[in-house]
Amino acid sequence: MADRLQVTVGKLLEQVASRQPEREALVYPDRGLRYTYREFDQICRQAAKGFMQLGVQKGEHVAIWASNHPEWVTTQFATGKMGAVLVTVNTSYRSAELQYLLEQSDSTTLILIDFFRGASYLDMLYEIVPELKTSQPGQLKSGRLPFLKNVIVLGDTRYPGMFLWSDIVKMGDQVSDQELDERMASLAPDDVINMQYTSGTTGFPKGVMLTHSNIVNNAVNIAKSMKLTSEDRMCIPVPFFHCFGCVLGTLSCVTAGGTMVPVQEFDVKAVLSAVESEKCTALHGVPTMFIAELSHPDFDKYDLSSLRTGIMAGSPCPIEVMKAVVERMGAKEITIAYGQTESSPVITQTRTDDSIELRVSTVGKALPDVEVKIVDPNTNLEVPPGVQGELCTRGYHVMKGYYKNEEATRKVIDEDGWLHTGDLATMDENGYCKITGRLKDMIIRGGENVYPREIEEFLYTHPKVLDVQVVGVPDKKYGEEVMAWIQLKEGEMATAEEIREYCAGKIARFKIPRYIEFCKEFPLTASGKIQKFKLREQAIKLLHLEDADSIETA
Repeated sequence: MADRLQVTVGKLLEQVASRQPEREALVYPDRGLRYTYREFDQICRQAAKGFMQLGVQKGEHVAIWASNHPEWVTTQFATGKMGAVLVTVNTSYRSAELQYLLEQSDSTTLILIDFFRGASYLDMLYEIVPELKTSQPGQLKSGRLPFLKNVIVLGDTRYPGMFLWSDIVKMGDQVSDQELDERMASLAPDDVINMQYTSGTTGFPKGVMLTHSNIVNNAVNIAKSMKLTSEDRMCIPVPFFHCFGCVLGTLSCVTAGGTMVPVQEFDVKAVLSAVESEKCTALHGVPTMFIAELSHPDFDKYDLSSLRTGIMAGSPCPIEVMKAVVERMGAKEITIAYGQTESSPVITQTRTDDSIELRVSTVGKALPDVEVKIVDPNTNLEVPPGVQGELCTRGYHVMKGYYKNEEATRKVIDEDGWLHTGDLATMDENGYCKITGRLKDMIIRGGENVYPREIEEFLYTHPKVLDVQVVGVPDKKYGEEVMAWIQLKEGEMATAEEIREYCAGKIARFKIPRYIEFCKEFPLTASGKIQKFKLREQAIKLLHLEDADSIETA
């Protein structure tokens, strides 16, 4: 058993700052912003005191709706000091989704930016909380959202009913260091400190309650798997609202005492120039980000020689992309991580000294102190090595539960404490796992089980294919048919027939896509995950399969 840290998020930062006060903690190269650990800890303390002066209590919910701004990571560690639960809001949410989250989470405070990628967050907020326009800051009384009292906007422009972030910082002057220290001492590692909403691909999103212990220990072990030290500098272009950004990114970096180099909003040139100018040794990203970086026309102009490691995760990592990250980016110790929000999030990870074969063909083995087993979904009995089943996990990393939803919690965490991931996987004799698909993504064509991942990996080997997603579409005869959505490399042309010919004789006939569509992009969530259900919906319309889709099955 590994030694588990019994420490809160806020105390962790304090300990690292006392150990190495002058080492850089946070750098935003495009803003010219540089904080040492001593400075960053003080800034987080000041914000924590500001929240206390605002009247935010331990255990209260503070929502944040913003891209990777400096105030986001400050809020993460400030709430970690004063005990409010940080509720992360997906940046692609619109008014109905925001209303649902604020209502379901009972958030008392909302921190937001004014707009993002052409969408006015302020207009959406005023739409669901019209009372804000005539309220004094901190005194909101909303019919729809009875818990919401405080709204804080990042930036310099004042808006009706809202505090500025600078107001909160000033409020911190009215709370003593002793009061904050007493609040910090009252927090326990098993208290909930972070709440993230699942992507809601099935039904409404659910609030995943994560404790200090969940995320701090997960972050420690993620960092160890990358061999992170205080010498490392990590470029973080993945969104903070997702575990990838705030656990695999900021928190794991702090556990090692490394330097965080966030990118405010993903942009290929911003990422490559941050890695070059700050000599970053680690780079995180979902596969689509790495694909965009590698295929950028200016890629070869950037000096990425400092890169050593990082994490590719968030969705299945194509083998060819992984090889290119190692060979062309030079991140020879890049790792793959697998997990889900409900497990804080990482369950398995490859190690830096794993062979390239293991790193391109598996998602690694269980982190220390984490149990993993593969079970038959029908019997719940463990299957032998190499046999496919559902991946289940147990340990310190399993969430406390879904907020106000015990029924949903019981569906995924069984009586013995095993979290059922809903992912299909195999495990070899050494504990290394391969994810073979989602239970619900599996295509059943005329009684044959077809796993999209297997076909995707094969199609990636086609020299013209940049990216590919395989989905099942309804079919009157077979129940489902295989469809491939393909993005071609720059300047390439191909036909559906050419792709099918490439498959002939290499994969079983029933796996060869009946439908092939070429496209420029895939529908993505804000965290870069591909929304396969949307590709299926688009296919039904495009191929006029509404009749086949309406056939009811048992």
